[in-house]
Amino acid sequence: MARMALTVGFDLDMTLIDSRPGIRACYQALSERTGTYIDADLAVTRLGPPLAEELINWFPAGKIQVMADLYREMYPSIAIAATPAMTGAREAIAAVREAGGRAIVVTAKYEPNAKLHLAHLGIEPDAVIGDLWAEQKAEALREHDAGVYVGDHVGDVRGARAAGALSVAVATGPCPEEELRAAGADVVLTDLTEFPRWLSDYRPARA
Repeated sequence: MARMALTVGFDLDMTLIDSRPGIRACYQALSERTGTYIDADLAVTRLGPPLAEELINWFPAGKIQVMADLYREMYPSIAIAATPAMTGAREAIAAVREAGGRAIVVTAKYEPNAKLHLAHLGIEPDAVIGDLWAEQKAEALREHDAGVYVGDHVGDVRGARAAGALSVAVATGPCPEEELRAAGADVVLTDLTEFPRWLSDYRPARA
């Protein structure tokens, strides 16, 4: 009986929030501050992996940690206000709660900044766990007994599968539907507006 209450995990960037405007602005500011060229428009087409995996395209390996620290320091004043919620994000969290479940956020984003985004947008999950990418996300999903993980990237699919959770993918990020299905997503939705109906159908089937 203890496992009957469903916990649903959500990714953050391009799943619950459209972080492209804020991240683009932050990369542009980092470029100006360091005098290093960064194609911010290109960078925001491949969101999902950890920050260091993008910075390595623009800075020498020995400077990645310093640049990551600088980026994260600049981020709150530049990126938070510029970042809107994805369409259907609030309703998706509400649907989990209305079903008697718990909603958690598991993201590769630096955890303090992830929490700032959610607070700014008035989205209040039951827990926020940051700094985890792909299969690493399984650690938090298992710890919180999540039966479903919702994300936009093939890395999110891999994290769900590693945790033994149902992978629900939304085609709102850099990975198209075909790529998400090929990675092993159990369900692919166009966006989060389809999630409440899916969850409503899933619960009777699960019961």
